[in-house]
Amino acid sequence: MRNFKIKEHWKLFLILSCSLALLLYIFWGLPNPLRLSTNPAPASTKLLDRHGKPIYEIFVTQRRTPIELKTLPKHVWQATLAAEDRDFYSHSGFSIRGIARAFLNTFFKNNVQGGSTITQQLVKKALLTDERTVKRKARELVLSIAVEMLYSKDKILEFYLNEIPYGGTAYGIESAAKTYFGKSAANLTIAQSAMLAALPQAPTLYSPFGARPELGRERQQHILKLMLDDKFISSEEYETAKNEALTLILPSSIQAPHFSLWVKNILVQKYGLETVEQGGLTVTTSLDLDLQQFAESAVATEVGKLKKEHVGNGAVLATDPKTGEIFAMVGSKDYFNTEADGNVNVTLALRQPGSAIKPINYALALDHKLITASTVLADKPTCFAIPDQPNYCPSNYDNAWHGPTQVRFALGNSFNIPAVKVLALNGLENFVASSSAFGITTFKDAKNYGPSLTLGGGEVTMLDLSTAYGVLANLGQRVNLSPIIRVVDKSGKVLESMKLRPIDDKSINPLDTIVIDQKIYTPIAPSNTRVISTGAAYIISHLLLDNGARSAAFGPSSYLVVKNHPEVSVKTGTTNDKRDNWTIGYNPDVLVAVWVGNNNNSPMSNVASGVTGASPIWNKVVSKALEKYPQHWPIQPPDVVGSLVCSVSGLKAVDGMQDCTPRYEYFLKGTVPPLQGDLHRDIAIFKPNGEANLIRLDRHGKAIKN
Repeated sequence: MRNFKIKEHWKLFLILSCSLALLLYIFWGLPNPLRLSTNPAPASTKLLDRHGKPIYEIFVTQRRTPIELKTLPKHVWQATLAAEDRDFYSHSGFSIRGIARAFLNTFFKNNVQGGSTITQQLVKKALLTDERTVKRKARELVLSIAVEMLYSKDKILEFYLNEIPYGGTAYGIESAAKTYFGKSAANLTIAQSAMLAALPQAPTLYSPFGARPELGRERQQHILKLMLDDKFISSEEYETAKNEALTLILPSSIQAPHFSLWVKNILVQKYGLETVEQGGLTVTTSLDLDLQQFAESAVATEVGKLKKEHVGNGAVLATDPKTGEIFAMVGSKDYFNTEADGNVNVTLALRQPGSAIKPINYALALDHKLITASTVLADKPTCFAIPDQPNYCPSNYDNAWHGPTQVRFALGNSFNIPAVKVLALNGLENFVASSSAFGITTFKDAKNYGPSLTLGGGEVTMLDLSTAYGVLANLGQRVNLSPIIRVVDKSGKVLESMKLRPIDDKSINPLDTIVIDQKIYTPIAPSNTRVISTGAAYIISHLLLDNGARSAAFGPSSYLVVKNHPEVSVKTGTTNDKRDNWTIGYNPDVLVAVWVGNNNNSPMSNVASGVTGASPIWNKVVSKALEKYPQHWPIQPPDVVGSLVCSVSGLKAVDGMQDCTPRYEYFLKGTVPPLQGDLHRDIAIFKPNGEANLIRLDRHGKAIKN
């Protein structure tokens, strides 16, 4: 008898041990159901243009926008109940009737239907996996009961509507509503609600964008009938919804891809990847989607015309020099052409600027009163001698020499010898150091460069070069470029924002307005850094807008002339090897930079600045950007005065002077030339023989006086 009891105890012990082991196997590591509220569903970050138009949505693998149940009309969530769980408000996490109905429909009516309740589906999607095992089903049942004990029915339904997949990357009913109908879930009709309720059971099968969209329509009609049977809608509402035509939003690709992905990188650096991909930020950017799309079209069209010239790509950057806002960023001709490296953003890439860097060089010399706009610089064969380096002997783009030339015409026609002479006056080290103040971040050490730096011998980015030109447009003040107007988290907290001023005038230029929550604002210029004097910036800008001054090289009616806007200052640049071709121009309202070339650095065959290449694109984009702006001439600052000078000598013109054809010129105060003056003689040269003139430079790249 005692042995029998011992055996029975061993059996009981074995049963209990096996049961405990089974329970441990099934429920070990069981997820905490409180995660549904403590770890809310990740929310995607939305990028908007300056007028509130969506351009990109950032997410991990799911596009999701959480909503509250109370914000939805009843028919939105009732359609889901009719489709998935009509007994939701009466069961305790699982439904015997639902399981039985699923069994009958599956085996007798050949209509596959799940028996899981909304609570079970939520647990499976949010806390478990989709694997079909007994272990997972047991865990699902236990967790469903726990969830029902912890949360109200409304909260469970809200969790479900925010978690469930609706096809593609759309997770949650709010994202689905915007994906398929372009509206918020709060504005869905009954028919649209039934269409979305049809998707979670089999998103691919029932997708209106799938191979058989009629299946989704059939299921939508079935759900409407269920809503009628369950008394969620009236007969009249049913008839209206049944006959409603569904207008769907066709799937669209990312807008402004180079810009959007660049903004994403900026946000990640500031807030971290997890916050950007899952934190539900709303980011108002400075982009104007209309101008962006126009610029994209202009690049594609004009580059397409240049195949014979072996031009394969182009890029555009349009900014507001006053505020640093970026209106448009076209990083390549076609972002989606991976074979041609279309995803490379050329506006951020290192390229040689050619003569487009010259205005910075001239501006520094003008600001330091080393030259004036009427200083005569001899454009003749000249070599520059640098210690321990071969002599540098540049030539002009047109392979010609133009003799004594005043600075206005030397810069306007982009002659090379005068520009290198001006660099010799500035000194290479001073130029490199001062360029950083303009916003050029890529000129690091003067030892890495030579006199060719002013002809484009150092690499820059379009972003930096546009910042530098913005200094000229802003009368000497640098405003750093920024694509972000405002960032708001999903709770409504403003994380960062430009200074904005509300306005009521709806007729104001769209490029000067920002729309947030249907209210109109205009940006206030941010803090800036004084780089050069207002007078120096004004004079350089005036040189660059003088169409007559550049007509010798470009003619009187080139693409550098903007119809109805003669106040636009502009400079071109082409590298000697024809690998880069630029046009950059501005007035106080808009700055546009354009580049054409090839991503692989292969040379173009025939690109002439002002005739072909970047300038036709530039003319199109800047004309579009300025079409609603009146002319805005730069205002002459107090430190600038005017005087008549002789057209040949550049000296001050006086009454009765012989051999002097006067013209008007601008000067910084105190630099108006007298009848004789050192500022108006070419810099010293050394002539060791009868050949090219030689200018000696010291180790700092500055001319040595002979």
